[in-house]
Amino acid sequence: MGPAARKPTIRDVAAAAGVSHGTVSRVLNGGHWVSPDARAAVEEAIRQTGYTANHAARSLATGRSGSLAFLLTEPHHLLFEDPTFGLLVRGAAEALAKRSMTLVLLVAGTDAEKTHMLDYVRARHVDGVLLVSSHASDPLLGRMHDAGIPIVSAGLPLAFDGFVPSVSVDELAGARAMTRYLLERGHRRIAHIAGPDDTPGGRYRLEGFREEMGALFDPALVERGDYGGGSGAAAMSRLLARTRDIDAVFAASDSMAAGAISVLSHEGLRVPDDIAVAGFDDSGLAETHDPPLTTMAQPWSDISERMVSMLLDVVDGSPGGEITLPPELVVRASA
Repeated sequence: MGPAARKPTIRDVAAAAGVSHGTVSRVLNGGHWVSPDARAAVEEAIRQTGYTANHAARSLATGRSGSLAFLLTEPHHLLFEDPTFGLLVRGAAEALAKRSMTLVLLVAGTDAEKTHMLDYVRARHVDGVLLVSSHASDPLLGRMHDAGIPIVSAGLPLAFDGFVPSVSVDELAGARAMTRYLLERGHRRIAHIAGPDDTPGGRYRLEGFREEMGALFDPALVERGDYGGGSGAAAMSRLLARTRDIDAVFAASDSMAAGAISVLSHEGLRVPDDIAVAGFDDSGLAETHDPPLTTMAQPWSDISERMVSMLLDVVDGSPGGEITLPPELVVRASA
C-alpha cells in the first residue's frame, strides 16, 4: 500500500484560488474584509482541493469556536408549532454553512434551561447569539448583555432598544398596511388577535392596527395569544363569546390566524364570505392553509443572512446597529 495522500492545506487552497493564504484564512473565519469574487474563488478552491478545516487548531489559534447559537427563549412546543422559527433556523444555517461555520440550536423556555444556557454561552462554546425571541419581562437578555456576550436580536428588543443590535421588519407599518387593506375591502368591525405585549410583534402590530383603525378601533375586539395556533383558537372563541358583530379578523401571526379559522369553521362561519381572516409572517403555513391566508410576508432569508453577518461583525468588535426591512402584503383567499 502506498503512502497516505497528503491532506490539502490552506496554502494549497490559496494557490488554487490565486489569492494569499491570509485571504483564505479570513474566508474560513467568517469572510470579513473579503471581496465577493475572492470569497467565491476560495470556496471553489476548497471544493476542488477537498480541504477541510482543523476546527480544533483554529479555535486554539483564534480563540473562536467557529459557531453561533440560535437561541429560542420560548416553550419547546412553539419551536415545532410556529413555522417562523424553522424558517429562521434554516436561513441561519445556510448563511453559516457558506462561511464554513456551525449553527448550535439552544431552546431555553424554563428558568433552569436559561441558567444552563447562560453558563454554556459564557464558557464561549459559541462566538455569539442569534436571539430569535425576546420578552421585555425576561431578564435573560440583560444578563447576556452584562456578560459581554455578542448578540443580535430578531426584532427590536423592547427592554434594550438601541443597546442590542437587531434585524427586524417594520412591524408597525406592516400592521397598518394589512389593516388598511381590510378597511379598503369594506370591513369595519375588525378584530385583532395580538401577540404577547412584551414582544415587539405583539406591541407594534397592535399599535399599527390601532393607528390605522382610528375612530373605528374598538378595544373590545382585541384579544391576545402567544403566536401559536391554540392561542389563536382560544382568542377567537373569547371574541365570539363577546360578540358576533365582527366582519374581519387580523391575527398577529399565521398560526393564530389558522387557529381562529378553525373556530370560525366549527361555529359555521365561512371564511372569507362571513368573516375575512388575515395573518402576519407568510410562514409557509399561509400558502398551504385551506383557505390560503392573506398575510404580511417577512423576508426570512434576508433576515437570517443579515443577522448572521451583523453578529459576526459584532464578534469582531463592531457596535452593530438596527436594520429594518419592509414586509410585503400577500393577498390570498382568506381575506
